[in-house]
Amino acid sequence: MLERLQKILSDYGIASRRHAEELIKEGRVTVNGQIAVIGQKADPEKDYIKVDGKLLIKPEPKVYYAFYKPRKVITSIVDPQGRPTIKDFIKGIRFRVYPVGRLDFDSEGLLLLTNDGDLAYRVMHPSSQIEKTYLVKIDGLIEPETIEKLRKGIKIEGKLAIPVSVQLVRRLKANSWIKITLHEGRKRQIRKMLERVGHPVIRLIRIAIDGIKLGELKPGQLRPLTKEEIEKLKKRVNL
Repeated sequence: MLERLQKILSDYGIASRRHAEELIKEGRVTVNGQIAVIGQKADPEKDYIKVDGKLLIKPEPKVYYAFYKPRKVITSIVDPQGRPTIKDFIKGIRFRVYPVGRLDFDSEGLLLLTNDGDLAYRVMHPSSQIEKTYLVKIDGLIEPETIEKLRKGIKIEGKLAIPVSVQLVRRLKANSWIKITLHEGRKRQIRKMLERVGHPVIRLIRIAIDGIKLGELKPGQLRPLTKEEIEKLKKRVNL
């Protein structure tokens, strides 16, 4: 379909329409080997459009997924040590995606995957204050006063780590399940906090990221985010 060159350059992320017009005026845009002119139209599917000698390539559509990272899997696309990575589970995705943030090797649960670099950067940035919720099985029967201690914050490596919330889910014969929500995401933060209060982590599952829930996903499964989830997350990080 024929479209104005300014619109094509804008749609392909080369420049704004106004800047695209300047590129055309400066003779930096060619169509099928001929220098383009203002007002010219082209078909990006059929015509060879170049900017500064570089062929215009259609950008990949932005994709967003929720993925259940299993335990004993690296939150990475490659691992020099040859351990299983998330790449082993996402071969059905047509586009190259990257994890938003991390889950350590022994942890499991919700991980966001996308090729939207701007969104990933903002979600991971501490200033966004994105809430992440974890379901944690711990050794021992946790007492109310210990939960209150966690709520007030635990000092880790000289800095106080204060969760958004800590709730008791249930107590078993020798273990407890608790739910913890964090804003920050320091390395192995939950594990270190619970070790300090005498309740080492047995199992740690991330169940939500800012309202996006793990839901019915099983380890190794993924699903596309809904339009509502994507829009809400973008709004949350001012995109």
